[in-house]
Amino acid sequence: MLFQRKPVCSPATEQMKPDRTSRDMNLSVIVPVFREAKTINAFLETLQMVFPGPGSEIIVVDGHPEGDTLAAVALPRIKKIRSGRGRARQMNHGAEMARGDILLFVHADTCLPGAAPELIKHVLSRDKDLVGGAFSLGIDDDRLPLKIIEWSANLRSRITRVPYGDQSIFFRKDYFDKLGGFREIPIMEDLELMTRIRKQGSRIHILKQKSTTSSRRWKKEGIAICTLRNWLIRLLYHFGVPADRLAALYK
Repeated sequence: MLFQRKPVCSPATEQMKPDRTSRDMNLSVIVPVFREAKTINAFLETLQMVFPGPGSEIIVVDGHPEGDTLAAVALPRIKKIRSGRGRARQMNHGAEMARGDILLFVHADTCLPGAAPELIKHVLSRDKDLVGGAFSLGIDDDRLPLKIIEWSANLRSRITRVPYGDQSIFFRKDYFDKLGGFREIPIMEDLELMTRIRKQGSRIHILKQKSTTSSRRWKKEGIAICTLRNWLIRLLYHFGVPADRLAALYK
């Protein structure tokens, strides 16, 4: 699912002591952006609080031809990359440039828990058969309809083992490279990749901690309309409607 961007929240302060094996794993955080100049520094400040150390790198991949978001980045230690437009293409480009053992794909309207690096490294070091995983979904709105959507989305992802991009998906880099990355389609690239992983019989883990995303699009379009449209797009995708045609429904 894709959502309109919003300034970030403060990360949760939960901490977790890393085990010896996980300390040896480096993490690359890849953030695809498009016209995020107004909010990018606030987002990156929060992200650097979660990923502060030398064992992490943050890569911002701008899909705008003028690179306006990259030009607005005023923080140090941020790797800035230009790319062709398209979230899948941007994320693949960021993955190519990444040096970490683990790739974490984060949307620029997302807030992760403070212990995110340790949580990711711990689950992958504990079970060598896992190829990746994702956080549970959180929505930054306490209205009952959105809490129901949040609950149902988390139930679905635990049953199907197919999380979406706003759950901040992560992979072992060697597995992601071997798989060939995201298919460069205009929409549903996260679902397509996770479905491919499941068909191969590979295993992922859904963390109970949440990746909290913005509710702005629901507020703008209306909860019912936005939700029904998202359900329709997913249904049509499962029935084989090409992603190019589905992208027109999302606009």
